[in-house]
Amino acid sequence: MVSLEENNEPEPLTPLEAGPSNPQFIPQTSMHSTLISDDERTVINNQKVLRRDLKRPSAGEFSPGYSTWPHNNWGNASAVGLAGFALTAFVAGLILARAMGITTLNAVMGAAVFYGGVVQFIAGLCEVFIGNTFAATAFVSYGSFWMSFGAIFIPTFGIIEAYGGADNDDFGDAAGFFLLGWAIFTFLMLLCTFKSTWPFVLLFFTLDLGFFLLAAGFMRQSVRCIRGGGVVIVLSSLFGWYSCFSGVTNRFNSYIVFPTLPLRVFHNKTKTLPA
Repeated sequence: MVSLEENNEPEPLTPLEAGPSNPQFIPQTSMHSTLISDDERTVINNQKVLRRDLKRPSAGEFSPGYSTWPHNNWGNASAVGLAGFALTAFVAGLILARAMGITTLNAVMGAAVFYGGVVQFIAGLCEVFIGNTFAATAFVSYGSFWMSFGAIFIPTFGIIEAYGGADNDDFGDAAGFFLLGWAIFTFLMLLCTFKSTWPFVLLFFTLDLGFFLLAAGFMRQSVRCIRGGGVVIVLSSLFGWYSCFSGVTNRFNSYIVFPTLPLRVFHNKTKTLPA
């Protein structure tokens, strides 16, 4: 009787290596999942799964938990969602960090609304149909964030003008509250990644830290905090691209395949596998 993490047998050829697809996700029926395995079967929350059908957590498919390989030919919507997030965060982070002396966010508003916003939102809707609740929640939420973030700085919406300008203390406090709310949400999402992979955790950790720094910077009118938040957001975008690349490459279409870098998972005490 061995736990899943202790099995060193080579993994069989998976559908991901044979072609693009998305997993069917195992529903969570309790707060503490129980994982029991033998040489052929794995039981997760009293649901029997053949070991050859078990798929490990993947940042590239935005799946923080174990799932089963699908029997369909759907593409990986998480990859395009990650791409939309990463590019928008990269450009916005550089501007917030005042790289090359740039201080105006207008150049990233197009990407924020359409690529980081609409495209990421649609990717989240696609994840709904394959049952990936985590990815659906994340992509729909952060897609909405980028669209609302863009609306704040697009003059047509008149949001900044309603506060009397970007230098007004009321606007700084309101923008800080907005970012603080997203920092809290991101922290909750971060808690769901501790059984996944290092890139997954670092993506949400740096994003959360960036939100907190930006919230403090806007509320305190601190240029240092805002610049620091921008730098951390750039780091988050790099982990986003890493995860995106992991989701679109395999040993059949690329000579370079990034390692998944899984975290050690501590399971409940192994029990006898049900017959």
